[in-house]
Amino acid sequence: MMADARQPSEMTENPSRAATGAMEPEAREVLEEKALEEKAERVLEKVEVESRFRRYTGKWALAVSVVAVAMSCFHLYTSGFGVLMAMKQRSIHLAFLFVLTFLLYPGSKNAPKKRPSVMDMLWLAVSVSSALYITFMFDAFSIRGSAVLSDYVMGTVLIVCILEATRRSVGKELMLLAIVFLLYGFFGDYIPGVLGHTGFTFKRIIYQLYLSSEGIFGVALGVSSTYIFLFILFGAFLNATGMGQFIKDISLTLAGRTIGGEAKVAIIASGLMGMINGSAVGNVAATGTFTIPLMVQKGFRPVFSAAVVAVAGTGGMIMPPVMGAASFIMAEFLGIHYAKIMLAAAIPAVLYYLAEYAVVHIEAVRLGMRKLSAEEIPSPWKVLRERGQLLVPIVVIVYLLLVGRTPLYAAFYGIVASVAVSFLSKATRMSLKTFLGALEQGARGAVSVGMACAVVGNVIGVVNLTGLGLVLGDNIVSLAGGNVLFTVFLTMVVSIILGMGLPTTACYIVTATIAAPALLQLGVEPLAAHMFVYYFACLSNVTPPVAIASYGAAGISNQKPAEVGWTGFRISLAAFLIPFTFVYNPQLLLVGGNAVSIAMATGTSIVGVIALAASLQNFLLAPLSLLQRAMLFAGAVLLIFPGIETDAAGTVLVLAVWLWQRRDVSRGRRAPEGIPVGG
Repeated sequence: MMADARQPSEMTENPSRAATGAMEPEAREVLEEKALEEKAERVLEKVEVESRFRRYTGKWALAVSVVAVAMSCFHLYTSGFGVLMAMKQRSIHLAFLFVLTFLLYPGSKNAPKKRPSVMDMLWLAVSVSSALYITFMFDAFSIRGSAVLSDYVMGTVLIVCILEATRRSVGKELMLLAIVFLLYGFFGDYIPGVLGHTGFTFKRIIYQLYLSSEGIFGVALGVSSTYIFLFILFGAFLNATGMGQFIKDISLTLAGRTIGGEAKVAIIASGLMGMINGSAVGNVAATGTFTIPLMVQKGFRPVFSAAVVAVAGTGGMIMPPVMGAASFIMAEFLGIHYAKIMLAAAIPAVLYYLAEYAVVHIEAVRLGMRKLSAEEIPSPWKVLRERGQLLVPIVVIVYLLLVGRTPLYAAFYGIVASVAVSFLSKATRMSLKTFLGALEQGARGAVSVGMACAVVGNVIGVVNLTGLGLVLGDNIVSLAGGNVLFTVFLTMVVSIILGMGLPTTACYIVTATIAAPALLQLGVEPLAAHMFVYYFACLSNVTPPVAIASYGAAGISNQKPAEVGWTGFRISLAAFLIPFTFVYNPQLLLVGGNAVSIAMATGTSIVGVIALAASLQNFLLAPLSLLQRAMLFAGAVLLIFPGIETDAAGTVLVLAVWLWQRRDVSRGRRAPEGIPVGG
């Protein structure tokens, strides 16, 4: 294809290409990198609604900065001292979200871009009033024990304002989903079949959503106002100290000396970035501007390069310690400490990246690629000397979580540590401007997630009120005939379909509410059930037709979104095996079993994902025959199911293909030149 033949220089949109051609290589490289970063910002605005905010100057820019810094300071103060009751903390958090939403996000394409409109200010005033009403009137409501007219009025106003704020900052899909659930609560008596219910009055629904802890101000917004906000702020502080550059450099030192190291750098960088940033498209933008041109320059097809970055960026959402925002909500849903979620995610995250790593390595071997030259790889000692101290805050967070501290406590001291260690090197030292900028960026980054949590509170409230989760769970189990594998498959389909139109956090909350109960009814371990739906909520980012991470990577690389989307889907297919594996082998989540059983489950899973990757790439030591490909695929599937018989059969099939290929290569079906047999 013509698109695949583009040179790396064509992947930028630098209008003065002729002028840059005469520049020194270093200056030209800086300009091209800057152009790619600017393009990444434009791509983010296209594929992510939450990136389409106004870019103010002058007094309005100052006003937004003051509000954002005040929001971050409020959350730092309350996380350190905990002086507010939960409902009041959440209502003030929501009020801040409203202010930033209606100032930053225009209501339409024709709205002014340099200042808020009159309607924006009206929405802002009404929404903040309805949110702060809880702050000032909740004590009176608690004493009365019953609602009055003003409670119902302000509750109605708040729901409408949340729907509008969600439309602006997250997208119309989530707003429409919330409306559907609200209508379901009102008109349940008109719905035939098993999904019908007696219906609830307007007052009863408003009471449930506005004045109880099972609606808007429930678990989702509670986690947003504490753990999620603090960890987003933690990521903002690490980025302000230059963590992004450190990740790029250390990834080069780790993977650059291997075959296909250019693509492996993208995988490792995205995994490391995922430790502090739980956004798939954010990871793509952060690493793609650097890794996609490098991959293309070394011989990978542009479409493949973009797809690798998309899949790797998505994996950051399941990479401990931070993972995606939904992981904190999972801990609340399950009533377990976040450290258990973090540890449970470790092996699946490694398997995810191993699956992609195997695909990339096989592709590089198949193409006969070489390693990067020594001049292209920075000295590891220099990298660690200049920025190695930036690892300390991550170590602090992991340590505090493992010793039993709350995520809120860990995030707070992680931020303190990031500020402290920045002064150990001139390259990372934070100034007052940088410090305030991190506070502002943290608040801005929390807006879309916070609004998603607020609007999903409507969904949770209606589901709890109507018992919809149990009804759907019963029907999924009934449709599957009580078969665990079929039930798991249907749950996967529901999770992916919902994930195509919803942000990952919202998708997890909805699927955990309406789909996970089906798995629980069949005896699936609760943590495995919730990790399953969360995993596929994340994978929806690389599942066509709405593969948002792939579209982001396509925009950065000037490739067709559909081609990148389907290539990314093929690359990630090996990763689709992993959730099924830990449903049948909860030892992979460190649930039950002993060290031996966990090691065996991990070992067979590693063999399985590598075998599946080779089968999908149609190459192991040499091109695969149809029979060899089928044997590898069957072996990978057998390794999903626990048991000595299935593990033994799967291992035998995979080993047989490997020995068969090794014999063929030794007899003349040679691997690409320069690649050792068995490579």
